[in-house]
Amino acid sequence: MILDEGAVRELLRMEDLIPAMARALADLSSGKVVQPMRTMVPIADHGGFLGLMPAYGGALGAKLVTFYPGNQGVPTHHAMVVLFRPETGEPLVTMDGRLITEMRTAAVSAAATKYLALPECRVLALLGSGVQAHAHLEALSHLHPYDEIRVWSRTPEHAARFAATHGATATSLETAVRGADVIVTATNALEPILRGEWLKPGAHVNAVGSPRPNWRELDDRAMRNTLVVDSREAVLKESGDVILSGAPIYAEIGEIFAGLKPAPAPAATTIFKSVGLAIEDVATARLVYDAALGQDE
Repeated sequence: MILDEGAVRELLRMEDLIPAMARALADLSSGKVVQPMRTMVPIADHGGFLGLMPAYGGALGAKLVTFYPGNQGVPTHHAMVVLFRPETGEPLVTMDGRLITEMRTAAVSAAATKYLALPECRVLALLGSGVQAHAHLEALSHLHPYDEIRVWSRTPEHAARFAATHGATATSLETAVRGADVIVTATNALEPILRGEWLKPGAHVNAVGSPRPNWRELDDRAMRNTLVVDSREAVLKESGDVILSGAPIYAEIGEIFAGLKPAPAPAATTIFKSVGLAIEDVATARLVYDAALGQDE
């Protein structure tokens, strides 16, 4: 079976994906997943990277993903996901993974936000106006509506276009963050753009951008808040925010999902740093594959 992006889009639903990501990460933190670290191949001539991401956790598969942060007019990420039959190793399906990468990243943030943010969240700030801003707005809106949505981008016209499309307010960086209940950082910043002094007590940050060990989105003060990650092993190799700040990690989000660690106190200001994991892609691809089989029946 071969599924292109259009087919994946028809088959994948955010309301199914959010709980599936919580289950996958609970399994990871419970030791039920085999997942080696992502292998990254730098493409120095063209400013890009090629990543190989295999995993086994009930479903068996791998993602090949390219990351070209300087792309203009085409997405920065492209990917393919292949699933295999765990019992025999036979290939089952090859599917486009660009949309899977986009949606599962936001779904993981939404699952984390459900546990880490205050329940009465009403103001959402999006730092970045690209595909992850769009995906996070969709995913987080599945939790509850927001009275105010703010967006900031390094390119003001991009923020203005996003705001016009989604009924948001395009604003300055500091204005977007101050007073916001939930903040998403989805940029390729090399130096911190979010300052901890701007965060109100009890705010929650989903930090999904700058996925390299020497890149940062959050300053040291922001990182001194309660830090939850998708994978200790992964962030300590790949996240400049975690590595360069030396911030202590309170828990993996999967430990909280699985009940192995309590969620932080409701009044805590929380940071969820995710770098993206192979089990998320494999579990998402399995959702798509099962939906495709159900469609054929």
